[in-house]
Amino acid sequence: MYVYDKKDILTAWLAFWFALNSSDYKGTISFVGVDPLMDTTRDISVVGGTGDFFMARGVATLMTDAYEQEVYFRLRVDINLYECW
Repeated sequence: MYVYDKKDILTAWLAFWFALNSSDYKGTISFVGVDPLMDTTRDISVVGGTGDFFMARGVATLMTDAYEQEVYFRLRVDINLYECW
């Protein structure tokens, strides 16, 4: 989900989930943060997860890989998880 919060700068509040179902990992990872769209890289918070990622915490670095105005965009996401218990 993207919620745009400013008129002068393309900045969005976002929340999204990755669902993984492979032989190595099963579960979801939850992300929440502010996404200044025109910045080259942006850091957002990893705030939880399910399955193998239960109670996940960390930082995800977003990079826009492809962007075509309002039609299409693709993000590259590098995720660093930290052990919390």
